[in-house]
Amino acid sequence: MKCDIILAGVGGQGILSIAATIGLAAVEKNLFLKQSEVHGMSQRGGDVQSHFRLSDREIHSDLIPYGKADLIISVEPMEVLRYLPWLSPEGGLVTNSVPYVNIPDYPDKDEILKEVRKVHNSFIIDADSIAKELGSSRSGNMVILGAASSYIALPFESLENAVRKLFGRKGEEVVELNLKALRAGRDAAPR
Repeated sequence: MKCDIILAGVGGQGILSIAATIGLAAVEKNLFLKQSEVHGMSQRGGDVQSHFRLSDREIHSDLIPYGKADLIISVEPMEVLRYLPWLSPEGGLVTNSVPYVNIPDYPDKDEILKEVRKVHNSFIIDADSIAKELGSSRSGNMVILGAASSYIALPFESLENAVRKLFGRKGEEVVELNLKALRAGRDAAPR
């Protein structure tokens, strides 16, 4: 078993929380993992990305080669386009439909989504609206993770346990909001 994932987004969208959740779930299942991340400009709304490799065997590199990613998980639709060269021909992607407009000449949203739809195994979800309906606009990242969960070689219960561990110090209300977001994303995704 192996699952190579590119996580993409903009600073402040919770990419690193997605990575931490998957990592905690992998540790619970005694799997090997390696992660590499770039988040230097994240505090200013810049690009954030992470290579996340998961396997039942030892992993020798933390970087995913071009054309070998099994999955791209993106919280920002334009960012998914940046990482398409890493996606394998059989790979899939899950992205938020709502852009984070942080530059003056941000491309037309419909054009971006048109390009995303060209990927044969893509799923676009309005994670922001789902998160707001649940009462936490900050949990869109967990909606995206839930939508991508069927592509990740981990039991959903392990992801739920990881959310409990990751957010536990913030209190039961925050844990429950994030669990609801994770489950709502899973329920909205095609099976």
